[in-house]
Amino acid sequence: MKIKKIKENGVDIAIVSSNEIIIIDVQSALDFIATVNYETGCDSIILNKSAIYEDFFNLKTRLAGEILQKFINYRVKIAIVGDFSIYSSKSLRDFIYESNKGIDIFFLADEKKAIEKLILVNSLYR
Repeated sequence: MKIKKIKENGVDIAIVSSNEIIIIDVQSALDFIATVNYETGCDSIILNKSAIYEDFFNLKTRLAGEILQKFINYRVKIAIVGDFSIYSSKSLRDFIYESNKGIDIFFLADEKKAIEKLILVNSLYR
């Protein structure tokens, strides 16, 4: 796992890249939050969806809800970037749509859009 810290418009953002799956379950998500915070001090994170276990995107497993609740509990904003059009589940599409309307969790196409969104929500809600 590689973590790059950037500062845009006064907002610190950790951009995490990995060739391996980082988030598999709730405990690995908590470890991820702690590691990123310890190494960067950031509470805004960008992570590629390929670093998340595929079952996360099957809402029947409840993994997404359990994991994302930890990000909310610890006041960490996360933007997950990637191609979400590959999923045919209406409930997942609705979940992504509703998440993107909020202020904590975002599913976006690329890093540039993720940075813009995190800057926006951080400037509006801090």
